[in-house]
Amino acid sequence: MVVAPVAAGREAALRELLARMNREPGVVDPHNPVLPFGRFDCLHFARLVLVDDATMADLERFGLPRPRLPLYLVLLGECDGEADALLRELAQHAAPGLRQLFAHCEGFDAGTDLLAWLLAHATPTTASYVNRVGRTVKQVREEAALARALATQVSTPTPQGTSAMQRRTALKTFVDAQLREGRLTLTPEAPTPLGWQLRNLLHLLGVPLLGLIAFPFLLVLSPLFILVLRRHEKSDPEYCPRPAAVAVLAMQELEDHDLTNSFTAVGPVKPGAFRYGLLWVLLVAIDYASRHVFTRGHLGRVQTIHFARWTWLDGGARVLFASNYDGSHEAYMDDFINKVAWGLNLSFSNGFGWPRTDWLIKGGARHELRFKHYQRRHQVPTQVWFKAYPGLTLSDLERNRRIRQGLEAATLGEAEALAWLSLL
Repeated sequence: MVVAPVAAGREAALRELLARMNREPGVVDPHNPVLPFGRFDCLHFARLVLVDDATMADLERFGLPRPRLPLYLVLLGECDGEADALLRELAQHAAPGLRQLFAHCEGFDAGTDLLAWLLAHATPTTASYVNRVGRTVKQVREEAALARALATQVSTPTPQGTSAMQRRTALKTFVDAQLREGRLTLTPEAPTPLGWQLRNLLHLLGVPLLGLIAFPFLLVLSPLFILVLRRHEKSDPEYCPRPAAVAVLAMQELEDHDLTNSFTAVGPVKPGAFRYGLLWVLLVAIDYASRHVFTRGHLGRVQTIHFARWTWLDGGARVLFASNYDGSHEAYMDDFINKVAWGLNLSFSNGFGWPRTDWLIKGGARHELRFKHYQRRHQVPTQVWFKAYPGLTLSDLERNRRIRQGLEAATLGEAEALAWLSLL
């Protein structure tokens, strides 16, 4: 994620440039001359967003100081491997377009070292969620091709009395021939880098260890925490007016061009050390759960999110949330309300104006209309959005993974082979 303030007087020209990267509003040209996302095989999703400070004005309505923040150009993406490696690849193979984009930003000119500038403006993600850790773009594409190839074969009539195991053997023979001829490719899973495994193990053990050390202090301070929390929950402003119709229509114009959509939202954190500290702890907890618990296809009970991230901006004054999800915007919000409203409350109740909560997890997003007004007001249009495998949902990706697993399994019984065939 690269965040850069837009230079004064350059916004209109930058918006025009971003619009030229799209075939139509909401539909990027993956081979556009500015930033050809489709050229980078490790990139799952990417977006370019202009982030303003519009909702910071909410603070003034309640007599609170409003910091004046610049308009930011944000480039963010989800990729296989190290983020810095992707930035180096971008700087090497898309330098002219990147220079054209960031020439609209402060501190960038013709003599700027592009890679050094990108790394200097890279912003770390505070908490992130990956639907299935380890699934690569190459794997998604190869397994989708496999599923399509097998689908052409299952429609072929088979002799009466053919068992499911015999049918599977015939299909496996077909795939083996396709692999030999180079019509299909099924790349073996690459080993997980040792460095990543060690860092992940350190995180897995280190965060609970720190929590265990802090537990006696937290236990002693818990009555005070509860007292302060309840005082804030009863007095924090709630501000959830209906969003402007023209703004909602502008965002809807960018949505539903694929079975997957993007969501980008930003807003101020409630003032004061208590809310800042509480949100910091909660984001650490969310990141821990996402890295070690919710790694195999679901976030809580929600199974439609490909990737999500929470990122501090402006020294902690604001938080940016970005996600890629299947289905419509309305269904996405209903999914959260019905399945993990308490989870939304944990983090977003620390955002200024959030619907009032009780005991941190009750209320809040359960106030459906106020919640929906709040999230639409804080949503910002995603001017340019790229998806490496259009038309495929997480359900498709999971089914394709199971098709490959069943094909490559050493042995299957008749019932298992029949269940496998039902996936095709």
